[in-house]
Amino acid sequence: MPLTDDAPVPRPNQLIDPYGRTVDYLRVSVTDRCDFRCVYCMAEEMTFLPKAELLTLEELEVLCRRFMAAGIRKIRLTGGEPLVRRNIMQLIRALGAEAKAGALDELTITTNGSQLVKMADDLFDAGVRRVNISLDTLDPDKFRQITRWGDLNKVLDGLRAAQSAGLDVKINAVALKGGNDAELGDMLAWCGDEGFDMTIIEVMPMGDIGTENRLDQYLPLSRVRADLSKRFTLTDIPFRTGGPARYVKVEETGRKLGFITPLTHNFCESCNRVRVTCTGQLFMCLGQDDNADLRRALRDGGEPALDEAIVEAIGRKPKGHDFIIDRRHSNPAVSRHMNVTGG
Repeated sequence: MPLTDDAPVPRPNQLIDPYGRTVDYLRVSVTDRCDFRCVYCMAEEMTFLPKAELLTLEELEVLCRRFMAAGIRKIRLTGGEPLVRRNIMQLIRALGAEAKAGALDELTITTNGSQLVKMADDLFDAGVRRVNISLDTLDPDKFRQITRWGDLNKVLDGLRAAQSAGLDVKINAVALKGGNDAELGDMLAWCGDEGFDMTIIEVMPMGDIGTENRLDQYLPLSRVRADLSKRFTLTDIPFRTGGPARYVKVEETGRKLGFITPLTHNFCESCNRVRVTCTGQLFMCLGQDDNADLRRALRDGGEPALDEAIVEAIGRKPKGHDFIIDRRHSNPAVSRHMNVTGG
């Protein structure tokens, strides 16, 4: 419920939303561009934002630091594919130094893995200790079909490079009915063999994906868990990373498996995160269109105006999203693509 006179008084340097949730996790999409065209994320022929509309790396750093001053403890850099942005290591080194100094609990990257062969060592040296790698299949032909442009071997080489560099790896897989549903058990076993945790995600109704139909793609994770339970012993555990996943322990492998269920069981009651796009739009909820223009605040009024805009926006954070996929709701819940908002 919204804050009342009896609600806890926020401590200094905390962002508290109208429902009493502490916002301490920021996801920043540093680019909408990607070298893949995954069928559930975007259309094959995409029109990307003009580079002039993007925040500079220096502006992104200022923005992240002002969020940190307001109480943000975890930052995740996303895209698009964040590692394809030119000179992105400049921002990663700056934020990684804050993680090394203890000003951030964690700096993580969500990536498709395509750039890790050449960048994994630099990421670790900069202060990154964990990467989430989007990987929906271990079948090369199916991988090409899902990503349209991707090369599975290049991603697997990137996984090995990340391990060699000392990075913890978590695999994120989107459950796709008729796509990878029969393979998720084998992927979970493979993750156990490789020493990776895994998270399975429901398709989210965001953006026009061309000729693909999300209703045809949508696979409820309640069904996925039931199928996996025939092969594995899944024990609920209270582990949390600050993200939306609910975790189980896979007894046969000793690894963790997360379920992100924006449709069958939303995770809004514990939401502690907000998202900033590469153009400086702050979205207080992934599934709502309300946003704040932080680019204008920063460029017109500097850091004081930015600080004020952040606090005002958190005061408008909604209780939750309204994602639905069924035969009456097959159109996107929001018009923007996931690559714009970030994962």
